[in-house]
Amino acid sequence: MDHPRYVTHASPTGPGALVLLLHGGRSGALEPPTRWNLPGLRMRPFARAIARECARLRPVVAHVRYRHRGWNGERADALQDAEEALRALLAAIGEVPVVLVGHSMGGRAALRAAAHPAVRGVVGLAPWCPPGEPVAHLAGKRLVLLHDRDDGVTDPHGTWALLDRARDAGAGACGVVLAGSDHAMLRRAGTWHTLAARLAHGLLLPAALPGPVSAALAASAGRPPELLTPARIPAVPAAAVPAPRQDGSGRP
Repeated sequence: MDHPRYVTHASPTGPGALVLLLHGGRSGALEPPTRWNLPGLRMRPFARAIARECARLRPVVAHVRYRHRGWNGERADALQDAEEALRALLAAIGEVPVVLVGHSMGGRAALRAAAHPAVRGVVGLAPWCPPGEPVAHLAGKRLVLLHDRDDGVTDPHGTWALLDRARDAGAGACGVVLAGSDHAMLRRAGTWHTLAARLAHGLLLPAALPGPVSAALAASAGRPPELLTPARIPAVPAAAVPAPRQDGSGRP
């Protein structure tokens, strides 16, 4: 399954879920990404980890191809590409539940694209959350945003502030602080990959969500979103996660 706006990593028969990956970019750049685009290549191990972790859901795991390297102001080019890929994929595989996983600029695009009714939640990896980002459309969605507290490229305080506003708007919101990492997710790479996969699984299938994250997402508005650390997100043994129910459509 190939398309100008996305590349599919896993396309099993009768898919039960979709995980769409959105890589990072620049605030402004109109040129197209190169074939060996490093932000895109960094998402490949995330795709493999998610496909393994979510295997029982028979996911389609895909990543978006951007037409331009930058967000480019009001053009919001990465968002336009994400929305087009999401529409095309759902038209091809059917209306399955969706989780968006986005890094940096891709995190901003994922949070915006979460307005689509099929999207259950967003896993944001060092997301770009400038002041004034819209949050009303996130009501009823679940957001888990991961950030290194010393990230010098995107502001972690902007991430925590967006979570606060999103919770007030009716979203489930939780933050994870990855100390000792970096914006490119090269330091502590295994932790980034494992957490993203585990969280994507849990947003698709609540029984797979680690208890502290589930509790944080369920907390009511009016209090700051909880900021967890990786040590507080234990693995959920596969045997403890019930198989998804089947309703004849092959969907969880």
